[in-house]
Amino acid sequence: MNIRKSKRLAYWLRHAPDAAGLQLDAAGWAPTGVILEALAAQRLPTTYAELEALVNENDKQRFELSEDGNRIRARQGHSITVEGDWPVASPPKLLFHGTTEKFLPAILEDGLLPGARHHVHLSPTVQTARAVGARKGRAVILEIAARRMTAEGFEFRMSSNGVWLADHVPAAYLVLLP
Repeated sequence: MNIRKSKRLAYWLRHAPDAAGLQLDAAGWAPTGVILEALAAQRLPTTYAELEALVNENDKQRFELSEDGNRIRARQGHSITVEGDWPVASPPKLLFHGTTEKFLPAILEDGLLPGARHHVHLSPTVQTARAVGARKGRAVILEIAARRMTAEGFEFRMSSNGVWLADHVPAAYLVLLP
């Protein structure tokens, strides 16, 4: 049941707030009371304590509650317009991206592009990138020369759950790991 609730929340808060009758503010926040009502309307009744547990126990820490607990939002991964407060940060020397073989030709030609989302999502470890890539088949891992990118004028941002964000990663900064 929690997986269904988590997927529904991700869909509403990242891609389609209208599907739940939600009005997100500019930073992507929705009132928790309205979220609980929307879940109940979808035959997924949820108490505030269950919602709080879903946020805290989500393996990818996709969501966050405001300090007062009155609002909830997706941390990143939006295809809708939000004014995220992802701070610019200095990345480690290397970051990683997990994908599948079918996307490699386009990536090696054009680099990593955000597609319908705001940013390209990058991982701090090979293991995390492998888990991300494996969601859609056999994972292929790309190494990103993040510190070199920064030295050459590119910016990285950090989501509050440790996901690194970039507007684009040109192919020149990518290495396919064996």
